[in-house]
Amino acid sequence: MNDYYEILGVPRDASTDQIKKAYRKLARELHPDVAGAEAEDRFKDVSRAYEVLSNPDKRQQYDRGVDPTAPGGGMGGSGGFGFQDIFETFFGGGQAQQGPVPRSRRGQDALVRLDVDLEEAVFGAKRELQVDTAVVCRTCGGTCCRPGTTMHTCEVCKGRGVVQRVQRSFLGQIMTTAPCAACQGFGTVIPEPCVDCGGEGRVRERRTIAVNVPAGVETGTRIRLTAQGEVGPGGGPAGDLYVEIRERPHETFVRRGDDLHCTLEVPMTAAALGAGMTLDTFDGEQEIELRPGTQPAQVVTLRGLGVGHLNGSGRGDLQVHVEVQVPTTLDDEQAELLRSLAKLRGEEHPEPRLSAAHPGVFSRLRDKLSGR
Repeated sequence: MNDYYEILGVPRDASTDQIKKAYRKLARELHPDVAGAEAEDRFKDVSRAYEVLSNPDKRQQYDRGVDPTAPGGGMGGSGGFGFQDIFETFFGGGQAQQGPVPRSRRGQDALVRLDVDLEEAVFGAKRELQVDTAVVCRTCGGTCCRPGTTMHTCEVCKGRGVVQRVQRSFLGQIMTTAPCAACQGFGTVIPEPCVDCGGEGRVRERRTIAVNVPAGVETGTRIRLTAQGEVGPGGGPAGDLYVEIRERPHETFVRRGDDLHCTLEVPMTAAALGAGMTLDTFDGEQEIELRPGTQPAQVVTLRGLGVGHLNGSGRGDLQVHVEVQVPTTLDDEQAELLRSLAKLRGEEHPEPRLSAAHPGVFSRLRDKLSGR
């Protein structure tokens, strides 16, 4: 009895994938059209070995010492080997085309970019976009034919979209299927194409699209507009249009997530004594109260004045970072007043105290967000 494992060059515990891979490799090398007629017997042995080992029942019989192949070899039984395996080996795997290809197909998705201001990201906005995409041809309505005419059934393939050919080989006659060259696999031909779209059923056109920008978008956010992309060939359904957001920087406010941050510069007297101030925000003027003894880099939080939450309710906060300004020049009267204050506070001869370096406002914010 032939050693089919040795013929294929695989171990006795080889998996089905290993056996199939080994067979395909040897079949390509030993096919008579490649290796010549002298390799025909060797090719038949490899094919017979694959017929047995690729079928679980026949392989089990063979492992018990029984050769399940019929005298002369059987090439097309239930062993999982036949013309489909040979076709996959030499013409590539996959299912052959079984019918006409639809002329109408879905179009591609499209991507455009939209610049928005920070205020639009805070509250949301309605915008209009100019896009250049494929649309249904108005002349033919997507039929691809000149008005008053229709498609005809292909006379070569009789509407099947494929043609079959019979080829002779050492295994006998093999029937192959290929797309019809006359109709390109569609099964129909267009005798008189539309003059405006050239038989495509679509044309390119610049059009205006309304976009609702929701609150909370940021750079990189994509808004999907269903069926607003490219119309497909043959007037097929349109793909989707994706609008990618790019947020412009603001001269006053910096965004961190859904919170807004700004810096409030105050004189040292206001920080020491406390003061009420008015801030100009996206929500209009807002009153802010500085408590006496406000320290540099102290943060005052205004709840609910930040960016709207995307796909949710509510808003982030506005974080106001206080920066105390120390005067760089003093007249004689001002200097005398400060000396008197220093004397009253016992700070005429202050003793320096060293402490860890304090990072900047946004450095501290960055460290907090990163968990440092």
